[in-house]
Amino acid sequence: MVAVIGDVHGCFNTLKALVEKIRKTYPDISIYCVGDLVDRGNFSAQVIEYIIAENIFCSLGNHDYMFYCNMRIPFSLMAKSWNYNGAETTLMSYRDKINLMDEHLDFIDSLPLFYNLDDCLISHAGLSAKYKSLLPDGVKDDKELTELLIKDLDNQDSILWTRGNLLNIGKLQIVGHTHKKEIYHDLISNTMYIDTTAYGNNKLTAVIIQDNKCIKILEEKSFIDDINKNWIYQF
Repeated sequence: MVAVIGDVHGCFNTLKALVEKIRKTYPDISIYCVGDLVDRGNFSAQVIEYIIAENIFCSLGNHDYMFYCNMRIPFSLMAKSWNYNGAETTLMSYRDKINLMDEHLDFIDSLPLFYNLDDCLISHAGLSAKYKSLLPDGVKDDKELTELLIKDLDNQDSILWTRGNLLNIGKLQIVGHTHKKEIYHDLISNTMYIDTTAYGNNKLTAVIIQDNKCIKILEEKSFIDDINKNWIYQF
């Protein structure tokens, strides 16, 4: 049994309240996050510091990747893309925490692309159906899958970016990335989309997964202090 939290996007107060709610109901559960810790909300630095302190497992998100590239690989395509995707709120959050940035960038660099658990496969955007010919037997070897995916990170169908149809891998996939008002379970690919747009004045959601099934949904309404008015989302 695991808990999986959707895209946080700098919503520190909302994240903290949701984690406390999870641990009150399931004191010993392992907690995962689908990535996108940074950008758009007001407290990206605080979110990363909290994720580290609370030993929450996290897969790499495209916004985390863009942040990392901008700081460590500044002439890359992803570095340039970051400037149009909420970078200003992340930079503001480090105004008084600049001493933490290198540690946080190292943490982002350490994040895996996915967690292949008995209960589910967790990633940011999911395994695209376009990988079907490359994975004819499904996901068998995590190392080989990582090597395949890491070559493709900047591609629009990658595990960080895809918004297209996902591959049915024979187990439940848990993903974020694609904004939803409510959790959505796509039965064809057996994928749960759990990014409920916390930064956009909606809510942060967690699913409790056991044996490839969602047994409970926990949510926390977005805290107003977390929200930057420039990124309020209209459904």
